[in-house]
Amino acid sequence: MSPKTGTSGDVRVEAERLVGEMRDSVESGDQHWFHALLHAIRNWPLSSETKGERDFQYLVGGEAFDWLLLAERLCDEMTDLIPEDEAEALLFHEQLPVETNEADFEALLGAKYKPHLNFVYGVRVEAALQFAVQEEVRKELAASRVWDNSVQAEDEAFQRVYGKPSAELLAEFKTSAGGHSEWLSLAELSEWHYWLFRYRVKNCDPAKVASDTRKGLSMLQALDRTVRQRSSAPA
Repeated sequence: MSPKTGTSGDVRVEAERLVGEMRDSVESGDQHWFHALLHAIRNWPLSSETKGERDFQYLVGGEAFDWLLLAERLCDEMTDLIPEDEAEALLFHEQLPVETNEADFEALLGAKYKPHLNFVYGVRVEAALQFAVQEEVRKELAASRVWDNSVQAEDEAFQRVYGKPSAELLAEFKTSAGGHSEWLSLAELSEWHYWLFRYRVKNCDPAKVASDTRKGLSMLQALDRTVRQRSSAPA
């Protein structure tokens, strides 16, 4: 995947060619739509692009690949060819329409597999770690009968995980990104989580980094199980 934002005519032509090949492969029945989708993702040349009024940032922090965001973008190119329920299950619940083990998925993603793992650990696990520690703080407050709001619980969680309050870290993130706003946009969330992941790895004790990562991974797995159970429950 090119580190450029995709303004080059050559990479845009290549992207459009991949979209056409993907559609042709599905329409002709040569490939299952999911395999055709992953073939396009594997070879996709753009790290970011603007489609219509929406900005897509597939590569976070220059090294973490959000494959589901690209999958969403490409599924929009073949809504007339793929089952809506399968597409929704993939995009909202990460339920693959074809049985695929991790080794198969790695082979299908090719060179983008490692950046995909960077996204899993640097964005999804990091967000789950924050949630896990906030839940610990809330339980402690409830047990001690000290009621507090979520912002203060978040600050305490950030202090425990990163050694600094969230506002101070956000200011550092904004400065590093060349921004000035005190607020995060939805589009910045993945960049924010990945920046926090790298900050934690760089500044925290290695044993604590490993322990906290395990905690975040455990919470992410629990959240994913809950989502799968809810999505499979009868209406």
